[in-house]
Amino acid sequence: MGRHMDISERTKDHSYIQKNAAILEMIAIGRPAAEIYDAIARMYESRHPGLRCSMLELHGNKLLHGGAPSLPKAYCDAVHGLEYGPEIGSCGTSTYTGKRVLVENIETDPKWADLKAVAMPFGMRCCWSEPIKNSAGEVLGAFGMYYDHPALPNEEESEDLKAAARLAGIVMERDQNQKRIRQLAYFDELTGLASRARFFQHLDELIKASARHNRRFSLLYLDLDDFKNVNDSLGHEAGDLLLKAVGERLESVGRAVDFVARLSGDEFCMLVEDVSDDLVAAKVAQRCLEVISQPKQLSGRRLTPACSIGIAHYPDDGTSAATLLKAADTALYAAKARGKNLFAFYKPELTKKAEHRFQLEQALREAIANDELCLVYQPQADASTGRIVGVEALSRWEHPELGHVSPEEFIAAAERIGVIHQLTTSVLYAACHQTLEWAQSGLPRLRMAVNVSPNQFLDGGIVNLVKQVLEETGMDPADLELEVTEGVVQTSPENLVIFEELKALGIRLALDDFGTGYSSFASLNHLTVDTLKIDKYFVDEMLTDNQVRLLIGSMIEMGHNLGHSIVAEGVESEAQRQVLQELGCELIQGHLLGEPVGPAEIARLLSA
Repeated sequence: MGRHMDISERTKDHSYIQKNAAILEMIAIGRPAAEIYDAIARMYESRHPGLRCSMLELHGNKLLHGGAPSLPKAYCDAVHGLEYGPEIGSCGTSTYTGKRVLVENIETDPKWADLKAVAMPFGMRCCWSEPIKNSAGEVLGAFGMYYDHPALPNEEESEDLKAAARLAGIVMERDQNQKRIRQLAYFDELTGLASRARFFQHLDELIKASARHNRRFSLLYLDLDDFKNVNDSLGHEAGDLLLKAVGERLESVGRAVDFVARLSGDEFCMLVEDVSDDLVAAKVAQRCLEVISQPKQLSGRRLTPACSIGIAHYPDDGTSAATLLKAADTALYAAKARGKNLFAFYKPELTKKAEHRFQLEQALREAIANDELCLVYQPQADASTGRIVGVEALSRWEHPELGHVSPEEFIAAAERIGVIHQLTTSVLYAACHQTLEWAQSGLPRLRMAVNVSPNQFLDGGIVNLVKQVLEETGMDPADLELEVTEGVVQTSPENLVIFEELKALGIRLALDDFGTGYSSFASLNHLTVDTLKIDKYFVDEMLTDNQVRLLIGSMIEMGHNLGHSIVAEGVESEAQRQVLQELGCELIQGHLLGEPVGPAEIARLLSA
């Protein structure tokens, strides 16, 4: 019997030595910590049948599960994130005190009073815990041993508990050091932003991905203006505080920037991915200039920081990290040469385009706020008699510096900067007031058509706006016609409700640019509109292309069958008017009747 025990012990020891050697090899070759924790747990569990082991890592004041292959997941989940303390189970107490904690009976021990309800359903009756420490003696976590019966460790179990914690400590310390090294390599210690090394790694990855998927991205290279003066006059500590603030401000620019890094000193880089429009990067750069130039108190002085930004695009300005950075650096120097607090593109023409756009947007904000846009009116006349029966209100903008700005440009800008609602509101009020003025001066009754942008139409507020304008101006709803492009119908069936609610107010609705949408004829089936406006494109082609002429005929016939009236846009010649009249088109609009004109000219035409 003794010989049998001796062989059994030797076999057990040999297995332990082999497993221990395998774990040391895993540590040496850098296997993931969680994998090694599981191997350590299984090694000691195989030495003591019925034993279950766990390793907990201490993060701040919380315990997180590192490895516990034999413990139920539900138990691990329940104690994951537990705060340590002097009476928090075995592991919570040992990490708090830095000393071994042996709990013989979980059911009766006060340290487990709040946790026994979680442990006992899984058959845990005792728990012994050894603090896991690093080479400097700092507590990193705890190694726990559980049995399904009340017990205290014998000499061998006690030694194994100590050895297990020591082995886990080697792994935990190595893992934390690696994380620290990675942190130092990949993150800038002062600002917490990505480091130079991480930036170049990410840039290479982005170049490969963008080449594979044929995508564009922007690289923004940012340099603080006069940063040396801050260091020289206020000291390097103040300079560091400013750099930290700049890092935070750049991150606050939000989702528009996909990656921010500090390259060195006062130089930062940003990457903006999937850029279809060159001016997306300009918008991000402008936002960066705005957030960085917010005043900052440093060493009792109020500073207003400023920066210059150079912008390069992949693949237009470079297809490697080196060429892109060189292009962005060249653009940065161009920005600095032009003054402070500016951005510039590698291609100068893009800088001019972006500057024009921002100047236009700022001027438009002011123009709408000061009611500087005016309305002109394009007559709509009976195709047979030439009698004016309605007008379309069109916005015009003359700016002292920018000159005449086309409606296409300023309406797109109004949508971009979020002032389209104010513009539509102003146009609706002015058009309704004008209609009433003409009527009060004894002129024939006119229908007033007003364009509404798709965004404005779909935001849900259009119904209340029209209702408010009608109430406040006293305009007859039957004399107001809202024009909306066919595209709004395609977006969602819920939008049809907006058509119905507007119709319930008693106004007319017109479908603009009819025939250019995705499913023009299909749209008519479920739309409550009064008028179809045939797009100028068809009118231009109908005299030379018989198929287009047949198509217009079909549109007019179908529109009439569904109870809609028809307006043809862009009518420029008598020949076009004649063909449209023959095809049954009721109303025409275009240069044949004259250019869009002011209210006085419309009054003169009506009187004539």
